[in-house]
Amino acid sequence: MNIQHIFFDLDNTLWDHRKNAYLTIKDLFETEEITLKYNIDFEEFHSVYHNINESLWEKIRDGIIDKEYLRKHRFYDTFKHFNVDDLELSMYFEEHFLDKILNHNELVEGAQYILDYLKAKNYTLHVISNGFKEVTERKCILSRIDKYFQTITSADSVGVRKPNPKIFEYSLQLAEASKEESILIGDDWIADVVGAQNFGMDVIFFDVFNENPKEEGLKVIKHLLQIKEYL
Repeated sequence: MNIQHIFFDLDNTLWDHRKNAYLTIKDLFETEEITLKYNIDFEEFHSVYHNINESLWEKIRDGIIDKEYLRKHRFYDTFKHFNVDDLELSMYFEEHFLDKILNHNELVEGAQYILDYLKAKNYTLHVISNGFKEVTERKCILSRIDKYFQTITSADSVGVRKPNPKIFEYSLQLAEASKEESILIGDDWIADVVGAQNFGMDVIFFDVFNENPKEEGLKVIKHLLQIKEYL
């Protein structure tokens, strides 16, 4: 294996989106006194939001909806679930969510260490994310991991999202890398694993939810430090 270039997915692979989103929504929830006004329990609200958001992101990935739809609906549909039909309130949450999530920059456990380790071994590191361009770059800068990456590709720059081969094509061109010397590390089975495999690029699946896929010869890790077993 002559790997030179390592492409990382960002959200929930390096940048702990789940934790940062949770903390941000909690802040907004408390500032707006939602429990007091509507008698909604935060943990319940967050769990409904999480499911709605995941399913909307899957629809974006599959090209069924665009990001405007997602931004209009994730909080609106969550509040509606609790019988609060208030577009203004949900858009207030949406706007402040994108703004404020960057106040929380927790990384996935082991991220900093593994980036240092790979850098020391002279690999060239890159990011390839399905997130919004302006947010992706700021996440890297504010969590101080931008210095590790030679290129950062966001789906918005290409107009398609993983698993579409075009985003891999674009990212490799930007990195001046060939498939043979590249590997992707990511936590989304469809976007990252199926995407990379269909494109013909090696991949390491970060199996955060213990999906334990049974696939011959697949590289799987449960913790970022296990990357050392492969690279």
